Amino acid sequence: MSGSLPAAVRKTFVDLYNKGLIYRGLRIINWCPSCNTALSDAEVEHKELEGSFWHIRYPILGDDGKPTGEYLTVATTRPETMLGDTGVAVYPDDERYKNIIGKNVLLPLVNRAIPVFADEYVDSAFGTGCVKVTPCHDPNDFEMGQRHGLEQINIFDEKAHVNENGGKYKGLERFAARKAVVADLEAGGYLVKIEKHSHNVGHCYRCSTVVEPLASKQWFVKMKPLAEPAIKVVKEGEIRFIPDRFSKNYLNWMENIHDWCISRQLWWGHRIPAFYCADCGELTVSENDVTVCPKCGSSNVTQDEDVLDTWFSSALWPFSTLGWPEKTADLRDFYPTSVLVTAYDIITFWVSKMIFMGLFSMEQIPFPDVFIHGLVRDAQGRKMSKSLGNGIDPLDVIDKYGADALRFALATGNSPGNDMRFSDEKIEAARNFNNKIWNAARFVLMNLDIEEIKLPDANELALEDRWILSKLDRLTGEVRANLDAYELGVALSKLYDFIWDIFCDWYIELLKPRFADKGTTSNLTAQNVIAYVLRETMKLLHPFMPFITEEIYLALPHESDSIMIAPYPRKNDVLRFDADEEHMSAVIEAIRAIRVRRSEMNVPPSKKSRLYIYSDNSAAFGEQNSAFFIKLAYASEVIFRSSEADHADIGADAVTIVTGSATVYIPLAEMVDFEAERARLTKEKTNAGNEIKRIEGKLSNEGFTSKAPAAVIEAERAKLERWRDTLIGIEAALAKMI
Repeated sequence: MSGSLPAAVRKTFVDLYNKGLIYRGLRIINWCPSCNTALSDAEVEHKELEGSFWHIRYPILGDDGKPTGEYLTVATTRPETMLGDTGVAVYPDDERYKNIIGKNVLLPLVNRAIPVFADEYVDSAFGTGCVKVTPCHDPNDFEMGQRHGLEQINIFDEKAHVNENGGKYKGLERFAARKAVVADLEAGGYLVKIEKHSHNVGHCYRCSTVVEPLASKQWFVKMKPLAEPAIKVVKEGEIRFIPDRFSKNYLNWMENIHDWCISRQLWWGHRIPAFYCADCGELTVSENDVTVCPKCGSSNVTQDEDVLDTWFSSALWPFSTLGWPEKTADLRDFYPTSVLVTAYDIITFWVSKMIFMGLFSMEQIPFPDVFIHGLVRDAQGRKMSKSLGNGIDPLDVIDKYGADALRFALATGNSPGNDMRFSDEKIEAARNFNNKIWNAARFVLMNLDIEEIKLPDANELALEDRWILSKLDRLTGEVRANLDAYELGVALSKLYDFIWDIFCDWYIELLKPRFADKGTTSNLTAQNVIAYVLRETMKLLHPFMPFITEEIYLALPHESDSIMIAPYPRKNDVLRFDADEEHMSAVIEAIRAIRVRRSEMNVPPSKKSRLYIYSDNSAAFGEQNSAFFIKLAYASEVIFRSSEADHADIGADAVTIVTGSATVYIPLAEMVDFEAERARLTKEKTNAGNEIKRIEGKLSNEGFTSKAPAAVIEAERAKLERWRDTLIGIEAALAKMI
């Protein structure tokens, strides 16, 4: 409503009017009796409601205008509208009614003679095959009325109460009028039967009031000439929807679109720039206010009191916000825009209108891509609403968890066009990720004393440095590709895995010994590499979590005043070390396998043991990497050997771990305190035996088995089998320790 927008709206209206694409006329529109305004088709929400079919007799009149004693039976879901009936339609070739086409019937309760006519719109197999025609209160009836020259009788006022055309029912609200009409039909012998019938009923999208189809004089946009080019640009791929399935929603709407009712009877909005002369009746449409009639010179001129549908001005958004109709620098530089991001429930309201208005006013598409996201629903998958009380105030979430956590929770695991469920668990997981990043950044900053990040040459980098840099470069390429494909959830998932697992859980741990060696070349290299990786990772993450990434970026040595204006990372083949990635991945795979086996055997981290590692891959399993296994695999000593080396000194009882690149042997005696383990297993054996005896006694008790539910008995039997399996396992473990 401010700046250049009113001028843009007026110019568009006038341009459309001058090209014959806007007109004012009497047509059926959607009327909200609560909001007291017209609605467009897109503003009507259809809901399936349980209703009824009322079968009503209409007496057939003879040539003398008197009842013949025969009847036509019509079926209707809205008996109250019969007060405005001006005809009855049948299918032209319906043998049942051919002999009465052209005759009249008597409208019950109103006692008005109305014609019977043939129209191909009628479905002879639906209902009784006879359709009551109320031109002012049904869009199809309106069209039939136009084709056959029927009288138009409006029976409702703006509040959907019966008006003076409704006779004795005047003043009744429409649903109260329905009850009164049905009662009088039954009393007069006109009601044949009532059938239950489910059907779609239009509701106002603002207030959910049942919409009333109403013949009214309104302003309309002719849609067919505007829709055709808007359909073409999508079919020919100039505009694409992501995901593509939503293009079908768009095309279905545009290919079946009706003329758009753009006038609204509201207090707020862009006023229609149409001016009426009270003296000569001249209508003037103008971008500027008209105070003198251009036809007769009278100053008795008033502006149309209606305002425009809000979507009329919203349709101009891609170019009106850039200064149009003025030829501004912004308009030149930024139109067409790059992408429209919106939800699927607004395709008909907004997306379609921006496309055809952009093509009309700018003669160019407004954007090449329409990225459709889903709706945020509650944890049970329900749409958030005031009536359900399941809405979430994002400000409350931000106060508790932070804006970054909220953004992360909404983006993670999300795929284009699909709804997502919002839950406290998601937000808590996002907060935990935030904390992980923050703690990792604090650790890095505590170990930095460099003022500028300079990556050393590749030959000065350690294996773990080349590994993380190569992983980061691969991640950068994948994230950029995912963002280009609008796979936001996939991109964020990859960033999450890299930061949590690769950077925090592995690289930081691998670097701790080097951070302890202050003043060494290895320490300086480690500082530069970890600072570089953290800085570039924050850039990659910034679109998803802008606040924490900005804070960390500015705390690190940085090249821009803000992360927002720093260049987004690009792939750099110089930092790709595929072979080193494989070597380091082999080391990590071995360390993980050792940890898993120790965990399975309940060996605490404090219990150190020798490792014998056999592998031909000396780059991964060589003395230069022994520190990794000593720190992360809880080794007291690491002995690396080739696969041909002698195994005799290891011992026959050694635990064997096989990975894709190595075989690891751990002397069992160095991992397990046999006496303590034997005592533990003996205690567990006694406990398992006692549980087995208890359950067996319970199942042999006839008092229990005769009274307990079958499900409870079956659960006890399953429990007994589990304890028996446990006992077998314990006994096998004890046998190995003899």
